[in-house]
Amino acid sequence: MATGRLGVGETLGALNTALGPGDPVWFKETRARHLRARDFLAPRPALQARFGDGQVPERVVRAVAGLQGPGVAPVLRCAPTPAGLALQLQRPAVFERVLGAVAAYAAPAAPAAPGPRVVLHCPALRSAPGVLRLSQLRAVLVADHLARALRAHGASVRLVPAVRDPHMPTFLQQLCVDWPAASQRADTEALRSLALAELSPARDGGALTPGVLGTVCLKEVMQERGHAAGYDPNLDKCLVTEDLLSVLAELQEAVRHWPGDGPAGLAAAAEADADGCMVVHVVSCEEEFQQQKLDLLWWKLDVQAPLTQKHLVCGPVKAAGAPGTLTAPEYYDLRHAQVCKASALKHGRELARDPAWTEVFSVLSVATIKFEMLSTAPQSQLLLALADGSVSTKGTKSGTFVMYNCARLATLFDGYEHSMEQGLYPTFPPVSSLDFSLLQDEGEWLLLFNGVLPFPDLLSQTAALACAAPGLHTTARTEMMCKFLVQLSMDFSSYYNRVHILGEPRPHLFGQMFARLQLLRAVREVLHAGLATLGLPPLNHI
Repeated sequence: MATGRLGVGETLGALNTALGPGDPVWFKETRARHLRARDFLAPRPALQARFGDGQVPERVVRAVAGLQGPGVAPVLRCAPTPAGLALQLQRPAVFERVLGAVAAYAAPAAPAAPGPRVVLHCPALRSAPGVLRLSQLRAVLVADHLARALRAHGASVRLVPAVRDPHMPTFLQQLCVDWPAASQRADTEALRSLALAELSPARDGGALTPGVLGTVCLKEVMQERGHAAGYDPNLDKCLVTEDLLSVLAELQEAVRHWPGDGPAGLAAAAEADADGCMVVHVVSCEEEFQQQKLDLLWWKLDVQAPLTQKHLVCGPVKAAGAPGTLTAPEYYDLRHAQVCKASALKHGRELARDPAWTEVFSVLSVATIKFEMLSTAPQSQLLLALADGSVSTKGTKSGTFVMYNCARLATLFDGYEHSMEQGLYPTFPPVSSLDFSLLQDEGEWLLLFNGVLPFPDLLSQTAALACAAPGLHTTARTEMMCKFLVQLSMDFSSYYNRVHILGEPRPHLFGQMFARLQLLRAVREVLHAGLATLGLPPLNHI
């Protein structure tokens, strides 16, 4: 049997290569109605552009049908259709390859080279929880998710600032956000000396406000460095304060003195090559102007400041049915109360008051918030519906729905273990002995082909930062994971409601049951790995 992890990207690459020179034309099908007949399609219009009359040469069709290579899924047939060139995989063979190595598909594809060094800077975390706006909370959650995704993909990540407000660590822990804390400010003496040499004299010659050193002109920095693209044209002078120097000192420390716990070889090179470090400022739209000043001031005062500084600007958050002054803790309290109310309606008020369910309600509340905040591309405006009925255990697009299906999977496997202990089912056989040709339900292929198989590629895309392009701003695809987990949960829920997994304890039915359980074991692993990138623990009961 062939070994090695199959990949959607590798398969698409091989398919496009088989067609000859030209732009990529193949795409992976995702809709259930199309997957009944094909798994990949080269659309007819694209083939007409490639081959003139749209008739794909027979030799090319044969080459596609016989496609092989590392990571390439085995092909069953390739044939012209009215829609284009349709390809179907050897599904039992794909089931066997994927479900025989489940752990390999719950992790990102191995990068070709050591991951980058990334400093993620989230200015919102310099405030206290009680004044944290919803747009700032969004930036915090985006930064936390991006850090987890980058680390899962092999990057070495430092998080700035280390929070100092005594109440912030407790609030972040409540939100399942992993962020460092510190009690001391960074040393600013070196930067203070540099700043004093650049200060413009006060116009009136009067005394400055305590904590204010003076002003520095920034326009020349944009012109000298060629970093004007994307900067606010109103940027001129920057008021240099002790607090601003403290921020710069902490960023400087993060870039120059990399900890030794990153990927091999990175820590040693950190001090010698500051330009090899990428700084990404994850800011709310209200904080962007001030952050642009900070960037330029850093370049003006520090000749070793990293050349790659990018801004990931999170769009505004509009909350319908709530005052404009709603803070992040108030938002959490509102969602927590709504989750408790919805759960009481579903399970009974006595259960809602059970202390054993306190942790469950907390996880459901955080899942609700994170899926709300992260399911929209971070650069776009976010609209929140905060009315009382906006949190439901029945909706299919929410974090609550995902967590409920996570718990259903746990209950399913607990049920199998309990039945096995009672002697109703045999112990789980070796995976190599399972007959995956018994997996013939449409929902089973949907779970594997849209859920398990593409997950490593999804992790890689979530960790991708568009930092090579010129200009100040960058984008990230942090919304991809939430959308993926919602769709996976919908596919699983549909399958679970329709197919009886733990069938009657009859020996002739065990083969199909174990094949299905192995598939759902893979779904569970992928679901847990996806939730981990959001900082959400899996629920074992609901």
